[in-house]
Amino acid sequence: MTDQDDLLRRAAQVLPGGVLGSHRSGPGLEFVVKEGRGAYLWDMNGRRYLDYLLGSGPMLLGHAHPAVVEAVERQMARGTSYFLLNEPAIQLAEEIVRAVPCAEQVRYTSSGTEATFFALRVARAFRKREKIMKFEGGFHGAHDYALMSVAPRSPKAFPAPMADSAGIPHAIEGEVLIAPYNDLATAEALIAAHHDELAAVILEPYQRTIVPAPGFLQGLRAVTRRHEVPLVFDEIVTGFRFAYGGAQEYYGVVPDLAAYGKVVAGGFPLACVAGPKIIMRHFDAALEGTPEYVWQAGTFNGNAIACAAGLATLGELRKAGTYERLFSTGTRLREGLAAAVRKHGLAAQVSGEPPVFDLFLTDRPIVDYRATLTADRDRLKQFNQELVKRGVVKAVNKIYVSLAHTDKDVDETLGIFDQVLAVLSANA
Repeated sequence: MTDQDDLLRRAAQVLPGGVLGSHRSGPGLEFVVKEGRGAYLWDMNGRRYLDYLLGSGPMLLGHAHPAVVEAVERQMARGTSYFLLNEPAIQLAEEIVRAVPCAEQVRYTSSGTEATFFALRVARAFRKREKIMKFEGGFHGAHDYALMSVAPRSPKAFPAPMADSAGIPHAIEGEVLIAPYNDLATAEALIAAHHDELAAVILEPYQRTIVPAPGFLQGLRAVTRRHEVPLVFDEIVTGFRFAYGGAQEYYGVVPDLAAYGKVVAGGFPLACVAGPKIIMRHFDAALEGTPEYVWQAGTFNGNAIACAAGLATLGELRKAGTYERLFSTGTRLREGLAAAVRKHGLAAQVSGEPPVFDLFLTDRPIVDYRATLTADRDRLKQFNQELVKRGVVKAVNKIYVSLAHTDKDVDETLGIFDQVLAVLSANA
């Protein structure tokens, strides 16, 4: 038995399912990471993997980037956690405000789940309403309001929600309306019908790997502004990835509030809510004891190490040509995967923007969640598992591209894509 086999056996005893969350490589394919550097992971047996999972997205610079390592080591020598104001936290907040169009102030959390949760809470306080509207298939973390109609196998008619997890109170369903992504007419009708009840409309401006249709975000912005309903962008994935100003800059639509995580902390547990002072004032502890006050605190909020890592990451992203290089790498990978699909005669779609995209094994264009249900999930699982066998790791439903991926890495990956799609074609 190898050290890795022993660790996997031990993990099965002390971790539910033997894993850390929802990600699985597949039977006989699980491994334990020993090290990550640049675009690669190594397991306990010394096997190298090309990494397109990137820690579920935060490692945009790649693993162990020298600038981030240096910043973290420097801060660690000064202390790790204070639960008090610290210079890196202030500096990072200043930089987020400079970068993000909707941001005048920032409130830190430790995770993206917390960020979207508190964005909705502060929207309720500001709007003095309780219901929220979200979009079917949109993922906003693991809190009760977010886990509504993320992945229903038999979706209800709009706007009825479906809980995606055991343990969510049925009462939550009465506070959530569900709309179809990329269907502006239906979203407009629902907002018009329920605006007196709505505290906020929340969405991923780029939903998982589904590109917003022309005019969809602009129309949503117009109808929410008309009815004075706060529009919340979940930019956990798109923030600092699509552009330095995130999806707001990339798509040219500015919401009322936004949630950020992943890239903003350079691989450490940190996220935030960003928005205008008129809304963010509800977090001010000077209001404690009044109906205006929104309680929000956390032991590691504004952690100095995470903020130092975030500052170093954003410093690298501000360098000239950074996003051009990221999009060039992502475009080569995305177009190469699409070409391999055509070569092997598969009914499949490559959906998404160059920094993050994925394969859907269906002949239907991927415009919303219900279109994804036409894709063959078992064959996608086979695709992912065949990649792992050949030393490539990706998310269950995403291929994340990093700035550490080189032309050589792309060439190697495209060769592996071709091999795997040949297997899928032969088994069709």
